[in-house]
Amino acid sequence: MHIHILGICGTFMAGIAAIAKQQGHIVTGSDAATYPPMSTQLENLGVKLYSGYSADNLEPTPDCVIIGNVISRGNPEVEAVFNQALPYISGPQWLAEQVLAKRWVLAVAGTHGKTTTTSMLTWILESAGFNPGFLIGGVPENFGISARLGSDPFFIVEADEYDSAFFDKRSKFVHYRPRTLALNNLEFDHADIFADLAAIQRQFHHLIRTVPGNGLIIHKNAEPALDEVLEQGCWTPTESLGENNADWQAKSLIADYGHFEVWYQNQRVGEVKWDLIGQHNLENGLAAIASSHHAGVSIEQACDALSNFKSVKRRLELRGVINNISVYDDFAHHPTAITLTLDALRKRVGSERIIAVLEPRSRTMQMGVHKDTLAGALKDADIVLFHQSDDLEWSIEGITEIFNKVDPLIEHIVKIASNDDHILIMSNGGFENIHNRLLDALK
Repeated sequence: MHIHILGICGTFMAGIAAIAKQQGHIVTGSDAATYPPMSTQLENLGVKLYSGYSADNLEPTPDCVIIGNVISRGNPEVEAVFNQALPYISGPQWLAEQVLAKRWVLAVAGTHGKTTTTSMLTWILESAGFNPGFLIGGVPENFGISARLGSDPFFIVEADEYDSAFFDKRSKFVHYRPRTLALNNLEFDHADIFADLAAIQRQFHHLIRTVPGNGLIIHKNAEPALDEVLEQGCWTPTESLGENNADWQAKSLIADYGHFEVWYQNQRVGEVKWDLIGQHNLENGLAAIASSHHAGVSIEQACDALSNFKSVKRRLELRGVINNISVYDDFAHHPTAITLTLDALRKRVGSERIIAVLEPRSRTMQMGVHKDTLAGALKDADIVLFHQSDDLEWSIEGITEIFNKVDPLIEHIVKIASNDDHILIMSNGGFENIHNRLLDALK
């Protein structure tokens, strides 16, 4: 079968392409612009890519067109699909029908930590001797790819609450029907498609409705927004994560959370010592251990696997050290994520100087939804540098050093940086390749 994918260079859609290719399909795809790392991953798989959208990209005529959620009516390729009456489907629905229908699906949902927790869970099952399939919204360093078909029985999926397509406004995760569901947390985000937190909670309630009675829902306790979702109705056994009599608890043995004990039902059952830092990663790891335990992996095996976990690209990833100046890349795009990332780095580096460089690129950030909490989220940084793009719909207060262009921003960082500094670059986009350009400039 020939499958053609619109919006193929997004992480999710590139994962769909990789899985379809592994199933033996002919796969082609188009995007507004083809760009790495996903374009490189796809080209290595033998996927033909078109840069830009055109009706000509539909020749030869595909058997099925998968349309990404970044695509809308008026797109010339969409209009050609409609006019030619070609079969089309959303990515999540295709995944559900063609891959997940006969698998034990383990899904990770929540505002923060989905990519990392999903990667951890996949690595645990891999280390336990399984060959799990997975689709992750990032590239776990233990695998070097974002998706694979794997073999029965398990498939791990990052369960995103963003919508499925312009013709299917349900959250992606409603399609997945997991047997094991981890709910990390829940805050207001994606203001471009959700009016308020209650609208997101409604989608999470729909997700919970799809989990079978012989499944398991693992959720963080003392999380009011999640508690409210569960109170709307739950037909599946649950286990809690966190403190205050939670079923699963993690007790850190050192300040930066790089070594912690695992407790289950008030019994110490294991410990993890790893290279990751931060309370958020400790919580992500605990959720992964609990999820794998439901799938039959021993807690000891899970802890051993996490001790060899290498993290995910763009999650406090050290991109290089020049003249004893460290440059990190982090995906943080929400005040909570920014707070946790900076707290983790501060606990690791002590009193050494942190220079935070932030690009508010997500639509929620650009709309100014979090502008009142952003300055407070950056309190652990010694210096804050802000890239204000033309798309920003609000003025920045409480942050003094603002740059509209990347070149002068890099020049300024080079001017002020000194030995033992830690430069933390935060964006959920490419940020004009600032990481490599800065490392070159520091040389």
